Amino acid sequence: MIEYDVAIVGGGCVGCSVAKHLAERSNLDVCILEKEYHLAEHQSGRNSGVLHPGFNYPPGSLKARFATAGTARLKEYARENGIPLREFGVVVVARDETEVARLDTLRAQADENGVETEIIGPDELAEREPHAEGVAALYCPEAASIDSQKYVYALATEVENLGIDFYLGHRVEKVRHGESGHVVETSGGSVSARYLVNAAGLYADRIAHQLGVGTEYQIVPFRGEYYELVPEKRYLCETMIYPTPDPELPFLGVHYTRRTDDKVIVGPNAVLAFGREAYRNTQFDLGEFAETLRYGGFRKLIASPKMIGVAWDELNKSYRKGKFVEASRRLVPDVREADFRRSFAGNRAQLVDEHGELVKDPLIERGPDSLHVLNIVSPGLTSSLPFGDYLAEQVLTDIDG
Repeated sequence: MIEYDVAIVGGGCVGCSVAKHLAERSNLDVCILEKEYHLAEHQSGRNSGVLHPGFNYPPGSLKARFATAGTARLKEYARENGIPLREFGVVVVARDETEVARLDTLRAQADENGVETEIIGPDELAEREPHAEGVAALYCPEAASIDSQKYVYALATEVENLGIDFYLGHRVEKVRHGESGHVVETSGGSVSARYLVNAAGLYADRIAHQLGVGTEYQIVPFRGEYYELVPEKRYLCETMIYPTPDPELPFLGVHYTRRTDDKVIVGPNAVLAFGREAYRNTQFDLGEFAETLRYGGFRKLIASPKMIGVAWDELNKSYRKGKFVEASRRLVPDVREADFRRSFAGNRAQLVDEHGELVKDPLIERGPDSLHVLNIVSPGLTSSLPFGDYLAEQVLTDIDG
């Protein structure tokens, strides 16, 4: 059995970032266990690729701190490592006076978080995004688009060069804790480690529960589906067009993003996935879907009349293209159903507590000789470098203490 000081479960952007910062700050023997044979197969690669500067997060929160620092650090990392990056900026569009008032709140949050923004009127909005429709908008020049898959591979290459061992195709099946640390049984053999970092994304709760950690939470997967504009209609979005967020709703809603390859993706919706890695609305994992339905926290969540309405609306957007296009036209009225074609989908590892509440902030729990990343929803990609640094500090504190 191979022995390490630290074993990290999950080779996504968070797991690789933890490994990078541990290698830079210590002489610990570290390995990464990744169940796939390729990196960025799930949340780290199935996302919009947007760097969120932090204007939409409460001042003083971990989200705001990591998003603001993460945007700056990831831009620098992309430039140093030749990762595709486009600094487009974003317009957050208000369609009525109620939404204009929300823009004022976002602007105040941005000021406290140290993020540059300004409120612009319809004339300047038309200059920046001629096909967007709104009475005002919040313009944030710091928002950017990055190739998330190339970022993860660049990070993994750096991590390997720093001496970290990768074990691809090693699905963690069981974790046993003993006096000298952990034995991690995988599909490719067993590894022992003094300390375990659980960054397993969609399956982080299952690993944590084996060690008696976070049993009051469960991950409920929500699928976000994207369309993209056909090439001849990409001119309808020049940068990134977002709706004004509704603070009472758990997800942002459909928006437009020009990517580094100049494709314009539109989405996502947010529909309950019938399996943690069920990326199509025809794909089911009956065991995992039953697990979701049995969870008391989920049943309490969905019992809310407002959530039932949101769920029905999102489900319609998944199965009925016309409904998705209807939602998209609220921002860009000129689009038509023929302008859209199916793109990709990604599943969000949304943590739900036993009371039926969505966990919105990063949640890290300590266990026996272990650290568990139970929740790092959007902006997880943006936050990955400072968040990995933060986690590495926690690990070193535990080991040295």
